[in-house]
Amino acid sequence: MRTLRFCRLIGAILLVSSSAPAGELRLEAESGGVWFSKNNVRIPGDGGTKFDMVELTGRGPDPYLRLYATYDFNNRHALKITFAPLQVDGTGSLSEDVIFRDDVFTAGAPTKGIYKFNTYRLTYRWTFHDRGRWRWGVGAAVLVRDAEITLEQGDKKQSKDDLGVVPLLHLYAAYRFNDRASVILDVEGAWSPMGRAVDAALKAEYGFDSGWYAAAGYRTLEGGADNDSVYTFAWLHYALAEVGYRF
Repeated sequence: MRTLRFCRLIGAILLVSSSAPAGELRLEAESGGVWFSKNNVRIPGDGGTKFDMVELTGRGPDPYLRLYATYDFNNRHALKITFAPLQVDGTGSLSEDVIFRDDVFTAGAPTKGIYKFNTYRLTYRWTFHDRGRWRWGVGAAVLVRDAEITLEQGDKKQSKDDLGVVPLLHLYAAYRFNDRASVILDVEGAWSPMGRAVDAALKAEYGFDSGWYAAAGYRTLEGGADNDSVYTFAWLHYALAEVGYRF
């Protein structure tokens, strides 16, 4: 259902691009491997037991896929849609008894953990500098978070889901070596006393004559929430490869 919604959003951008002059549409797919350096959880946040989810799911690598659709109205203004699903699971054992929601999950017993963190974003970027080799842009994004954490041990199962909307700031920088090759920094993030989120990518991109282009690099995603109902902070690392097409 969410994939269908994303396709509808791409269709809406295609409709806009067909009627808007001097615009450019870009569709991109990003994939590779993702690792966790930490995934700390305590649910509820004011009474549960803190544990590291990687004890159950492992650190990775796990495959992932992201999809993007970007429409540049002109050389100053652009909108970007991001579809970034992520789910990992695994079975391991807890190092100590864990209070998770309304149950106690005992240490040493086979326990399945499921971690889901799907995000959907709409980003606006204003390019304030595009001269010489450098291009700089700033903007803002609206992130829709669809998250869920589940523990299963025998017949015992507990889950905590979280659907919310988070505003983010956006920074973009590109250094062009020539007309084909460039290095790009793309960052979105926000901070508050209740939590934080940072999604940053550094990649090298190369363009071809046919409209196709490819990129490779590194992405990191870090953040979480700390309140009475949930405490969760994760740090993810991505080795990324990307392919895209300009219309």
